[in-house]
Amino acid sequence: IYGLIVAVIIGSKMKAANDGSDPYSVFNGYAHLGAGLACGLANLAAGFAIGIVGDAGVRATAQQPRLYVGMVLILIFAEALGLYGLIVAIIMQSKGGSSYCGGDL
Repeated sequence: IYGLIVAVIIGSKMKAANDGSDPYSVFNGYAHLGAGLACGLANLAAGFAIGIVGDAGVRATAQQPRLYVGMVLILIFAEALGLYGLIVAIIMQSKGGSSYCGGDL
């Protein structure tokens, strides 16, 4: 869901070049690409962490039920990785402005 949020935010900043506004610069393109990659890769890592911890946690809880709270806490920390990716993506796409990478575009 974090990727969808970033996609909507980035999509709202894109405008057609024929409406008299500034064209979509190369700087903005790379800033938005980086924001999407940061969010996507962070959530991929969070998914792997949640899968590994969830598997190990369910097996451990089956043997010893008092480990359940610790498992849930570790799952929360793993989900925080995805949230950090969303925060970084929002910061990266907000830095994109009307600045250019140099030269006349």
